[in-house]
Amino acid sequence: MPQTKEKTTAKIMDGFTKEICLEWYQQMMMMRRFEEKAGQMYGQQKIRGFCHLYIGQEAVVAGMMTAIKKGDKVITAYRDHAHAIAMGITPREVMAELYGKSTGCSKGKGGSMHMFSKEHGFFGGHGIVGAQIPMGAGIAFAEKYKGTDNIAICFMGDGAVRQGALHETFTMAMLWELPVIFVCENNKYGMGTAVERTTNVPYLYKIASAYDMPAAQVDGMDCLAVHNAFAEAADRARNEKIPTFLEINTYRYKGHSMSDPAKYRSKEEVEEFRHRDPIDAIANIIKQKDFATEEELTKIEDDIKLVVEDSVKFAEESPYPDASEIYKDIYTQADYPYLMD
Repeated sequence: MPQTKEKTTAKIMDGFTKEICLEWYQQMMMMRRFEEKAGQMYGQQKIRGFCHLYIGQEAVVAGMMTAIKKGDKVITAYRDHAHAIAMGITPREVMAELYGKSTGCSKGKGGSMHMFSKEHGFFGGHGIVGAQIPMGAGIAFAEKYKGTDNIAICFMGDGAVRQGALHETFTMAMLWELPVIFVCENNKYGMGTAVERTTNVPYLYKIASAYDMPAAQVDGMDCLAVHNAFAEAADRARNEKIPTFLEINTYRYKGHSMSDPAKYRSKEEVEEFRHRDPIDAIANIIKQKDFATEEELTKIEDDIKLVVEDSVKFAEESPYPDASEIYKDIYTQADYPYLMD
């Protein structure tokens, strides 16, 4: 899936358009079918280690992609497969990385939690809870230092909001006027602990008020609401160099990871959110507005299934990294010409 088209400022949309709806549908369907296949391959022990699926949360990334431009940078935590694919890393490269193969986007060394591609502006994939938050500010600092109009989007889960690094980062981001959007994907549970059990301020976006940082709470099951929140925040970061904190309320249908039976929540709760499924919502809008027929949507889905099956075939036929690779990519030679004088 290609990254969003080149543009300076994303537009706030007051309604659905055919082009955008079909783009959202295609993006979310790719994320959903890829993650379902990843879960299946994990069950067959083709994928090992940790594996955190994004099923249910697709509208967050889809809405973001239509509101940012090529050159913007994204960093996230370990539930990162969908973000990687949306940013332009091919399903083949992502699946191969899940398999630990040398053709993966991190050469098979990162696995599920550590996707990476400098070429596509995707900086992970981080396994340490909250570790990506200060790095997100650092990426934004680099763009400001270089004088670009690119911004950084830093994703985190509701559990990561409890990390002290967030408060230190928010202080620096506001003080240094960094072009960054901090995004909490609030899926209601930090592993198995409900948000309400961790704080007396369950509306997480209010944390930003301590730093005079603009913030908003967003319906993460609604692509249009997500797009508009990102468009406004991107414009603020790009043109005013002011950070924003978005609390995007979403829901994961699966457990925290593949090893989590998710017994801490009821079937009724899961079903309640399934009735608000973002893919079904967009499909209904597309059909209601005659943007596409049922047959055309089925064709899109069938084509995506073929791409996903191809990614599995590619991963299974790819070689594992050579043992010598263990010593590579540990250090890199930095070039600081201004220190050479």
